[in-house]
Amino acid sequence: MKIYFSRNPNPRLAVAVARFLKMDVEFEFAAPMAPGQSERFSSLNPNLLLPILEHSGRTLWETDAIACCFSRRVGSNFWRTDDHEPEMIRWISWAKENFVKACDVVHWERGTKLRYGIGTCDERMIEEGLGQFHKAAGILESQLADRSWLVGETISFADFRMATFLPFNDAARLPIDRYPAIKRWADRLDEIDAWRDPFSGLEAPDLPPIPSPS
Repeated sequence: MKIYFSRNPNPRLAVAVARFLKMDVEFEFAAPMAPGQSERFSSLNPNLLLPILEHSGRTLWETDAIACCFSRRVGSNFWRTDDHEPEMIRWISWAKENFVKACDVVHWERGTKLRYGIGTCDERMIEEGLGQFHKAAGILESQLADRSWLVGETISFADFRMATFLPFNDAARLPIDRYPAIKRWADRLDEIDAWRDPFSGLEAPDLPPIPSPS
């Protein structure tokens, strides 16, 4: 099995899952949209996006599907298969349309656009994203107020998915500290080596730096 990855949010998430589950998988840093790479990767993922899992002569793309595959491979309940599965899927779905989506909007403006020279920050979009963030964070804060993890008594993929953009908060500067339950949960995730530094020991060039304001 081989997983193609980069340091961007979704590939980072897939690598974190693989390291957390101690998967026997080969890691290869990739850049499908780099000059001369599209022909190689279009057959692996027509979207030319990462992560991509190559195994048994087939490929699997989309982070959540890869996480499910990894968890099943090792027989872990990280991807719930018991009566908690609907609840886990509920939080994954909600995250991607609410909390993660809001984080992405702000990170795109404050991080990705500047990092890759795509353009300047759109303050209107940042304001809109922060509004979405506070609305979603209020719901997440309530869920985490009296529990350690989102689903049941142990960590699940729902926690990793919900926190997709938190490792990039040095760029996004989302006000996580205003939400003590979320902050405790995020700190608990950071105690996990595979989450805190999923690229440890891997050949993985750093992301381009974000230019300082002129």
